[in-house]
Amino acid sequence: MSDIVAKAKKPRVNVRRPDVMERVAAEVAVHFHSLIVEKLRDRGGKITVNNTTVLLAEQFGFCYGVERAIDLAYASRRVFPDNRIFLIGEIIHNPDVNRHLREMGIVSLPWQEMDASYDDLTDDDVLIVPAFGAPTPFMDKVEERGCYVVDTTCGDVMKVWRRVRGYAKDGITSIIHGKSNHEETRATASRALGENGDGNYLIVLTLADVDFVCDYIRNGGERDGFLKRFEGEYSIGFDPDLHLRQVGIANQTTMLKSETEEIQRRFRQAIIDRDGNDASFQMFDTICGATQERQDALFDMLRKPMDLLFVVGGYNSSNTAHLVEIAEPELPTFFIRDSSCVKSLEEIVHYDLHHREEKTSDYSKLFAQDRPVTVGITAGASCPNNLIEETLVKIFELRGIDREALLQA
Repeated sequence: MSDIVAKAKKPRVNVRRPDVMERVAAEVAVHFHSLIVEKLRDRGGKITVNNTTVLLAEQFGFCYGVERAIDLAYASRRVFPDNRIFLIGEIIHNPDVNRHLREMGIVSLPWQEMDASYDDLTDDDVLIVPAFGAPTPFMDKVEERGCYVVDTTCGDVMKVWRRVRGYAKDGITSIIHGKSNHEETRATASRALGENGDGNYLIVLTLADVDFVCDYIRNGGERDGFLKRFEGEYSIGFDPDLHLRQVGIANQTTMLKSETEEIQRRFRQAIIDRDGNDASFQMFDTICGATQERQDALFDMLRKPMDLLFVVGGYNSSNTAHLVEIAEPELPTFFIRDSSCVKSLEEIVHYDLHHREEKTSDYSKLFAQDRPVTVGITAGASCPNNLIEETLVKIFELRGIDREALLQA
């Protein structure tokens, strides 16, 4: 019998022991919490000192799923102080959080493909599944190796998995609205194959993608051209002439809510136009509650007068990027990783979503100390409060107001 077959599958590990979690709560508070941010939240999200005002969105920063994932990762090191601990990819999309895990000796493994590092896992090793989940082949491999598994997958993500498994069971193709290179979307796509591996899926991102598919549903088209356009974004053996007869919509949980709703509407109408009814169409609202809350809070915030807005978070954070997309048409918006990006009144380094690169902008005239200014701050669900505090403090410091004055305000 081979070494791999001989290893017994271990049950999922529950690291949420009361004694452990008490220590974890203290550590997490030191690393990520902010008394200034909590104070400001309690005061309605507005602080003014002299001629400088900062507004915070009503909802921002860590959601429950992210807090849970971080807590479990920290707890893993306490429960397994001497074991090697590995993580599939990143626990969440925030470089500051992931840096702390690396400093705890938690090693990231590639999530795009399984390399030789997965073969080196042993039954004494601990494997953390990130908040996004992981594709089923990865989980099968880990179970073959007999590792201890700490699963931090968000409950909202697992709801989507249940939905797409149901689609597969009923012979319905999952249309997944998401980014094909995102961990969550790939994990969801693997579940859309169903228990027997014979399910089908198609990943769409833009409304242009959706319109192309809807036109094919209505009128048919050139099969090879369809497959070439969506290469790498559908299940093996996918045939648009067969597998678009019945479709069910699902989505990456961090997508833009309004866009997902429009995609649902367009697919439903395409099915009605083809069949005369929507019997071959299914949908389920799978945008996570925290994502909706942060988007809705930003829409409310944009009704208030502001001179500029900072959106704080990891550049690879999908839910954070959508906040930027919402705000950009309304006012000068800067997507920053942390306060270090705000170099001075003359230099703001921020991420350009359209060109997918950092750029530097000069807003010295708007930010100048001799004129009143109102600055908004929001953050995605993977951004800790300490980074929001540092950004807030940096804004005031650039306006000649130190931390002590801020604390006394």
